Amino acid sequence: MPSKKSKNAQDSIAARLQLTVKSGKYTLGYRSTLKTLRSGKAKLVMIADNCPPLRKSEVEYYAMLAKTIVHHYTGTNNDLGTACGKFFRCSVMAVTDQGDSDLITSLQA
Repeated sequence: MPSKKSKNAQDSIAARLQLTVKSGKYTLGYRSTLKTLRSGKAKLVMIADNCPPLRKSEVEYYAMLAKTIVHHYTGTNNDLGTACGKFFRCSVMAVTDQGDSDLITSLQA
């Protein structure tokens, strides 16, 4: 069972993520995330826990080259898709504009 502090942190990130989805710009999926990383537009990359290791390391490598923040989302790809308000799974997503949310600044601290 997860501790209360980690549960609150995960809920906080999920709430900020929902606000980003409503007011900001983002891309869902592996291929579109790599495209935004290659173009240098991504400011934050979120990777689900159950993302395959090879795919995870490739996204992390591209993010390192693009000097982008990588956050490992503590939940499955189902949870990440649901946090984005979608009815499908999503193992990787990139945030290009956070909108009204303070998601990127909260993850930097």
